[in-house]
Amino acid sequence: MVTVKRIVCLANSRKLAGRCLAGKELIGQAAGGWVRPVSDREHQEVSEYERQYEDGRDPRVLDIVDVPLVRPVPRAYQQENWLLDPDHYWVRVKTLAWDRLSNFCDPEAPLWRNGYNTYNGMNDKIPLSVVGEIKSSLRLIQVDRVTLSVFAPNEAFGNSKRRVQGRFHHGRDEYRLWVTDPIYERKYLARENGDYDVRECFLTISLGEPYNDACYKLIAAIIERRGEAIA
Repeated sequence: MVTVKRIVCLANSRKLAGRCLAGKELIGQAAGGWVRPVSDREHQEVSEYERQYEDGRDPRVLDIVDVPLVRPVPRAYQQENWLLDPDHYWVRVKTLAWDRLSNFCDPEAPLWRNGYNTYNGMNDKIPLSVVGEIKSSLRLIQVDRVTLSVFAPNEAFGNSKRRVQGRFHHGRDEYRLWVTDPIYERKYLARENGDYDVRECFLTISLGEPYNDACYKLIAAIIERRGEAIA
């Protein structure tokens, strides 16, 4: 039996050969809990075919979308996961006004567990030995500024591929996390290496799947004001 949940899309980020989409359920005019539609593949990424509207368009951040789902499929700390129904189109209802996003933010708190850093990052990973204590994997936060750094993190080892990293403060903590928002990746990889400031915006932070000995925090979406939207 299909369950249709109306969500505000807060991430459409890259994941392997597909995407990771997530949003908060819209209950009347109020924000509900997080929902992450997933496929039945091993890593649960969502294909273009599975997430498209009837006219072929891809869901955008801030779209209000009716998503056909089959059942909840929580996995460890990713308790927000729902198995999608691949045989029905997603339906765009309208767009959420940027000014309403503050009502969807999660309470200000450290992003899960801090104090664990990679060579280029800061507070960007959680060892598998402690990740079992965590029961969520998505956060929406508001920041005054995020600095996007474009550079090749492994250039010293002969790898010239560049990446985009976001540096920001949340509460009393500093974070340096990789960006997986494909729109912002493309936009800033088209620029020279360097640091670029994005002023007041919202960030969707996702705790990714285990990789080697840790799970990594990622900037799954950067949401700037983009003109007037339909409330």
